[in-house]
Amino acid sequence: MTRVSDTHGPARDHVREALLSKEGLPGWLDPVVRAAETVRPTQLSRFLPPADGAGRQSAVLILFGDGTLPGGEGRSGGAEAGRGPELLLMERAGSLRSHPGQPAFPGGALDPEDGDPRGDGPLRAALREAEEETGLDPAGVQLFGVLPKLYIPVSGFVVTPVLAWWREPTPVGVVDPAETARVFKVPVADLTDPANRVTTIHPSGHRGPAFLVESALVWGFTAGIIDRLLHFAGWERPWDREKQVPLDWRA
Repeated sequence: MTRVSDTHGPARDHVREALLSKEGLPGWLDPVVRAAETVRPTQLSRFLPPADGAGRQSAVLILFGDGTLPGGEGRSGGAEAGRGPELLLMERAGSLRSHPGQPAFPGGALDPEDGDPRGDGPLRAALREAEEETGLDPAGVQLFGVLPKLYIPVSGFVVTPVLAWWREPTPVGVVDPAETARVFKVPVADLTDPANRVTTIHPSGHRGPAFLVESALVWGFTAGIIDRLLHFAGWERPWDREKQVPLDWRA
């Protein structure tokens, strides 16, 4: 795979590869795998990590599932099994200091026990945070790729997006209400549906892609990553970029 821009030397590459595997992935994930191998940081965002190394290292888990629950049942006992591939998201608690109330990928800052931020640390952090926030069993999660590190200026986080396949899905839900308001899954088909796509307008004037799905407005960093993944995977459908949703000044 193509390494992210900040890896340093074959030793760190070897450690990271030991935790990544593309073996046995479903065919529909092939476009995502190819995108992860070829995409450049500037193709994902104009906000890149500071050259001086500033910023708090963090990671998010971009977890794709096939829309089934343990035992092969669909999302509602089989009635909605045809909704197909999906992404796992969560809504951050409204009391948090950073990005309160926003839908997001599971994730958070690296802890010392996660390891080297320039090696396998982000991979371990993404799994650990996802388990802490959603209760998923990391043993059933297969990491298969890493996107370039990006930057969130408003909070100072340097974020490594980690791509994963939910090989053996397990039940998920809110673990700590002080951190997570809810956990939910979004069908990829809903994310690609032009009817669910809008442009958010921040009071600062910043415009960005967003998604109206599962009774939530997914916007900001998370929506930006989803938008670029859909585009580079070839899943994007034409949508009305003039359909706008204003954001509150507190956003």
